[in-house]
Formats: sequence, structure tokens, C-alpha cells
Amino acid sequence: MRKPATSISKAVRRPQAKAADALFDAYPAPVRAKLLALRRLIFKTAKTTKGVGALQETSKWGQPSYVTAETGSGSTVRIDQVKPAADQVAVYFHCQTNLVETFRELYPELSYSGNRAILLDVGSKLPEAALRHCVALALTYHLNKKASQTS
Repeated sequence: MRKPATSISKAVRRPQAKAADALFDAYPAPVRAKLLALRRLIFKTAKTTKGVGALQETSKWGQPSYVTAETGSGSTVRIDQVKPAADQVAVYFHCQTNLVETFRELYPELSYSGNRAILLDVGSKLPEAALRHCVALALTYHLNKKASQTS
């Protein structure tokens, strides 16, 4: 006999995780490896960033997406291969925030696409410290915005 799910959240999230897994399977191996490294970085950052809570992995616009559904603390973070450039991936942020503008000031050495993404070469090492900080800022965007409005 099958054991019942121990929590509703695990039972609810698993179908979404399977859909996200299928998204990763569609990428060429080098791109998939880089995106999976980004996925691990995003989850690890969420776990170690105060106020974020559990992330929900889903698909938005056909891209693996990470939402702070439990706490509403942040803005959605998406990852994908850059379509015109098979050797690049991107970490996408909501374009109507000031996140990428902030990242440009903090990390001018990174490559950007407009006000919506950090661009990364598939064959290069991830700039982990900078990415963790940028992802943490995105995952706490609403918390930080509220805190600055009440100050």
C-alpha cells in the first residue's frame, strides 16, 4: 500500500517539479548543465536568505521560473537559454523593477540584456558570489521595497 503524502505542499509541488524537469530535458547538454547549476544556486540562495521561505518552481513563458509563493517576498526569477545565442544562458528578472539597474551598479563586470537579464556564457564559470547576491535581492525585492517605504 502506498504511503500518503506527508504534507500538502509536497503533494502539490511535485507535478510542477516534473513539468520543470521536462523543460530542462529539452535543452542541449551543455546548456542544461549550466541551467541546472543556476537552478541549484537559486534554491540554495533562497534557503539561506532570510524572509524568502520555500520557492515554487514552475514554468512561465516556457522557462523554468522561481516564485516566492509561500511568503511573497520577492520577484520571479527565470532562467533560459538565450535564443539567438546557443552559447549563452540568462537569468531573467521582472523588467519593471530596478533590479537589473541595481545589479549593473554593483557588478559592472557582468553582462546584461537591457533591464531584464544577466547574460552568462555556457562555457564559463558561474560568477557565484555575484549571482547569489543578485538572486537574493530579487527574492527579497518586495520585502526590501516595503522596508524602504516604512523607513
